[in-house]
Amino acid sequence: MNPGNSWEFTDDRGHLTVARSHPTRVVAYIQAGATLWDHGLRPLGIFGSHHDGDTPDPAKAGELPLAELRSFGAGSALDLDALFAAEPDLVVAVSYGGGQVYGIDPEAAKHLEEQVPVVVLDVGKDRSLDGIRDRFTALARSLRTPLRPAEEDLERAEARLRASAARPRAPRVLALSAAGPETAYLARPLTWPDLRAVSELGVALIEPEEGGGANWRTAEWAEAAALEPDIVLADVRANAAPREALRGNAHWLAIEERARIVPWNPEAPGSHRAHARFLHTVADAVDGVDAAGA
Repeated sequence: MNPGNSWEFTDDRGHLTVARSHPTRVVAYIQAGATLWDHGLRPLGIFGSHHDGDTPDPAKAGELPLAELRSFGAGSALDLDALFAAEPDLVVAVSYGGGQVYGIDPEAAKHLEEQVPVVVLDVGKDRSLDGIRDRFTALARSLRTPLRPAEEDLERAEARLRASAARPRAPRVLALSAAGPETAYLARPLTWPDLRAVSELGVALIEPEEGGGANWRTAEWAEAAALEPDIVLADVRANAAPREALRGNAHWLAIEERARIVPWNPEAPGSHRAHARFLHTVADAVDGVDAAGA
């Protein structure tokens, strides 16, 4: 290896990842790929998680041109042979803590790291939204991406949401993922970096009862309706049940009648641009509730 041409980056596991030359052929977990795209890097290909099907989930893809990118599969269906044949010089993955590569089987992750340099960035509950953004920005800069982070866009979105949330009669906001017609997963705001950030800007997020999981509480729709949210942040990923599948449940219909339903992507790109879009979406909903109640 020629030290003058080599590239290195210390990831969130504390691993020093070294490549023989500056990486240009990058394969990434879809969320990471969407983040790098927002910084101006076009990935060679992407892969998904065990929650994904045969095709990439558009909800996770941000602005990625999915039709033009190669997908190497998802979860246990990750095609390592095809990935290696594409000759990437870097793989970017994510973790939800503990340094474990998210989305693929542990043996596949081990084999992957034996063949290709891998960077793992933590997007889990122990990271702040700012921290996630900063780490992706650091990686993007090390990869010499051409676009500057949309810092001013994010500052405007934060200021707008803070002002909207400070008005009287702040709406109550519930984040959830629809499991199906009978049950919902109610998000615990403190375990999701984006929800925690929204809460810190003054939005009144509903905390579900204890029990049923660290990140989610599994509940019947009657329990969700009884919380009387004014705004629902509803998971739009492909593994969440669509709204059409819920309309046979009277408690969901009560929620729909009462609340503004707002799309929420728990795996949004970790970029200034994507986070600004999310904050503006929440501000739109808060302003809408305020206008309707005026």
